[in-house]
Amino acid sequence: MPVFRLTSDCIWNSFQSSNKRHLVLTGAAKSGKSTLLSQLFPDPLPGITTWADPGKAVYLRENSTGKSAQIGIYDDSLPGVRNKMRLCPEGFRTLGIMSLQRFTETESEWISIDEIGYLEMECWDYCNEIRKLMNRKRLVAAVRKQDLSFLEELCHLDDVFLVDLDSPFGSIGCVIMASGLGTRFGGNKLMTPFKGKPLIQWVLDATEEIFSRRVVVTRHEAVKELCRGQGIEVVYHNLSGLNDTIRLGLHTVAQDVEGCMFCPGDQPMLGRDTIAALGLNAVNDKERIWRAAWGDEAGSPVLFPKGMFPELLALPEGKGGSYVIKKHPDQVGKVLARDKYELMDIDSPKDLELLSGGIL
Repeated sequence: MPVFRLTSDCIWNSFQSSNKRHLVLTGAAKSGKSTLLSQLFPDPLPGITTWADPGKAVYLRENSTGKSAQIGIYDDSLPGVRNKMRLCPEGFRTLGIMSLQRFTETESEWISIDEIGYLEMECWDYCNEIRKLMNRKRLVAAVRKQDLSFLEELCHLDDVFLVDLDSPFGSIGCVIMASGLGTRFGGNKLMTPFKGKPLIQWVLDATEEIFSRRVVVTRHEAVKELCRGQGIEVVYHNLSGLNDTIRLGLHTVAQDVEGCMFCPGDQPMLGRDTIAALGLNAVNDKERIWRAAWGDEAGSPVLFPKGMFPELLALPEGKGGSYVIKKHPDQVGKVLARDKYELMDIDSPKDLELLSGGIL
């Protein structure tokens, strides 16, 4: 399945919502770590950049002064097909360590390191200076994705917000709730045209490529056929309660996911970046409920951790996710929506007119 390409705005929104101190980007070679880092901080930060002369050498460069030092030399005799640079420790011990020590005295709140890789592992003095720096400053770093102790340590510190560009959302599910009777609207609103496509199609498009498992729960034949025509999993039912919609959807995906988002099918302005930001936060804090908000107004979608699945599956008749949220107020985190219209659902023809009448 293709993976939604993260934007710098989405990452920054997620990070700010998390209240964590440091931001680390990881991923395979050419996954876009350095590009995103430069977009997150378009004005150059004090820091260090690693650059390579392929097949020859690797260098550190201090961003502010442009000074550089060699930290690796190509050695084809090294085993394997990767990590063919042999450490040149003096580059770390002179320019690298001296720069990190000087950064602790700068006025900048943030320090950038792009990237931290396997050569650093062989210079523990340099690794220790990174640790010391993180106690004094906030670090934004691109970290090579490799099973090495210091790299793993950086990625999994409690105060690090980690974005894995290869698998940013882990195994998160999505239940799209499309079972409303549309009483105030006068019938099934989800197939009503909105800006050139059926109302529910906007949510189907917004949730695409983000979730490891996605299901639409509906009582409407037309919605079922629309989804199945696009290869989207459907649970078709004729039960009456909101708790039935939640239970049927969650029961379908629960065994395969570590968290589940419940997304109304009638929020056409809901953006992919907001949905993705909720997913990033859920991966970084698997104990919290994450929901979209605008100002003091919290709304939908809402993403629940796996630990709360039993409560959702046992909701009283007619109750929804808010019943569980009210029981755990201290475990609720909020992600800022792009604007208030993202949180608006369409309950009546007047709502449809409002959102489609050129106000956006």
